[in-house]
Amino acid sequence: MQGHPHSEQESPKDAYAKFNGTAPIPVWSAHERVRLNRGGNRAVNSALHAIATTQVARGGPGGDYVAKQQAAGKTKREAVRLLRRRVSDRVFQVLRTIESSIENRTQGPLSAAA
Repeated sequence: MQGHPHSEQESPKDAYAKFNGTAPIPVWSAHERVRLNRGGNRAVNSALHAIATTQVARGGPGGDYVAKQQAAGKTKREAVRLLRRRVSDRVFQVLRTIESSIENRTQGPLSAAA
């Protein structure tokens, strides 16, 4: 597969973002624009959207992030999309932590005796 543009293996975090629909799709006619990914698991994407909009409405760290992105010239829609990807990355990090704690628990002293 030499010369294939996607020959590098994507990171698990990026694969999770593609799975849940928060990975941006580049717009080939523009250099810095991306469009919304309509694919992915819609239930997970809906939950991430609910988390992001709640953070914006309640003025938490998500609201600060959106305000910062808007000050940088992004529209509110683009800023919320970026926040949703950021929330996706955080959820992935938590899932990995839970997964490793479960693996550690199953490799405890009782599993060694079996």
